[in-house]
Amino acid sequence: MKLIIVLFTLVLFIQCSESRHTGWFPQNLVDAFTNKTSQITNYVRSKGRSLKQFYVENVRNKITTYLGYNNQTESEDRIDNQARVKRKFKSYVESAQANEKKLFDVIAPKKLEYSCDDNDPSIHMSTPQLIAFHGYPSESHTIVTEDGYILTIHRIPHSRNGKRQNIPRKTVLLHHGLLGSSADWVLAGPEKGLAYILSEAGYDVWLANVRGNTYSRAHLTLNIDTFEFWNFTFHEVSQYDLPAVIDYIMDNKGWDTKINYIGHSMGTTILFALLSTKTHYNKILRAGFALAPVAFMTDIKSPIHLLARYSNNLEYLLKLLGANEFLPQNAVLRWLSKHACEINHYEEAICENSMFVLCGHDERQFNRSLLPIILGHVPAGASTKTLIHYAQEIRNSGRFQQFDYGKESNLKEYGTITPPEYPLHKITLPIALLSSENDWLASDVDVTNLYVQLANPIEHYIVPLKEFNHIDFLWAVDAPKLVFEKLLQLLEEGVTKPFFNINSH
Repeated sequence: MKLIIVLFTLVLFIQCSESRHTGWFPQNLVDAFTNKTSQITNYVRSKGRSLKQFYVENVRNKITTYLGYNNQTESEDRIDNQARVKRKFKSYVESAQANEKKLFDVIAPKKLEYSCDDNDPSIHMSTPQLIAFHGYPSESHTIVTEDGYILTIHRIPHSRNGKRQNIPRKTVLLHHGLLGSSADWVLAGPEKGLAYILSEAGYDVWLANVRGNTYSRAHLTLNIDTFEFWNFTFHEVSQYDLPAVIDYIMDNKGWDTKINYIGHSMGTTILFALLSTKTHYNKILRAGFALAPVAFMTDIKSPIHLLARYSNNLEYLLKLLGANEFLPQNAVLRWLSKHACEINHYEEAICENSMFVLCGHDERQFNRSLLPIILGHVPAGASTKTLIHYAQEIRNSGRFQQFDYGKESNLKEYGTITPPEYPLHKITLPIALLSSENDWLASDVDVTNLYVQLANPIEHYIVPLKEFNHIDFLWAVDAPKLVFEKLLQLLEEGVTKPFFNINSH
């Protein structure tokens, strides 16, 4: 602003000196300034550039270079911007404390509305309905966990043109991530959805659902609107939900069945937690394939890191975020979305969706036509405590550990003042890691750290596209080519028949 004032003064001075003998003030000043402005504007337009670009390239850059102000790098700008966001977040927290606000409702409206076309009936279909809609056989199975949660899982037993009596012995279990559901694997349709691609490749496809999401919102004794129902993290999912699903599939198909496990994001976290604590499952599964694997969280871009500093104050965070379900209407989430969108310029509807806010969004790889159906199914539900558990992972960088209740409560829960780490060295299952460079939640540093600690790694595959993001593993335009072909190749490793080429179907 100061530069503009200086330049304006300079123009006035020149005009004044040229016209001081002609009685220039005030009309001559107006005419002269208007004439100069028109000349500059016409010159800029003739060059096909805006006035702002002209100013930046011909005025500001020269002045800042002369004054030595142009040494600030892009990374420094980003650091300054992050610092600004953190300061703003702190001010909201202090304001909430001062006014005894449960949530930050002062900063956002209470209801989010998406301006998406809802004429497509598939937007409102459930996972089994979507599968049937595309001509595939669909099944729903109900499972009760050891601690009483009632889960509904889905299945595509054979390909679209296959027959029930020829159900393949090859079995794959797909597990969604945080805020997701079984729908994640079918939303993209038969040509792009991994569940369909695997079915056509000859797999019996099972789709898990975690406790608390759209398809698993019931308990034998607990009401869904109670804290007791939502008092779980990914640890309980790994100790109860996942074993129950695996055991059910084995009971259904026979205990000689070898299950291939494919998880995305939290779906990988629970696999690592299960295999390192209930080690006999290393022998039950055939192999694990981790898409955007999350265990260590030392280097993340997701706005969830803003919550990490408060993760040692469990009572306060539960008060801010809500003690039970982490809802998309939550005001803290809306604040995070506001700043994520401010920085990255995403579409408004995407910015208001919790999964995109926390995980990121790749504009070039995102199929915009999927947005209405994605918004109809995501977020599918998650406990606030799970989100806090991840925030603790960030705060305690370098430790992949169980939930931290605080020193005194940890002593009661674990017998130690710090939560036990998951013993990754006990994982003997062959595991392949598939990651990307632009992942907000699973960075190169953290995935590499995980890979070197695995006792029996298959491969660490990095998607050959720098912009590829956390969500792209599910719905990217080029996910079949960039990820699924490699995944199918890894799945078929050791099998004599050539691996399935999705481009031939």
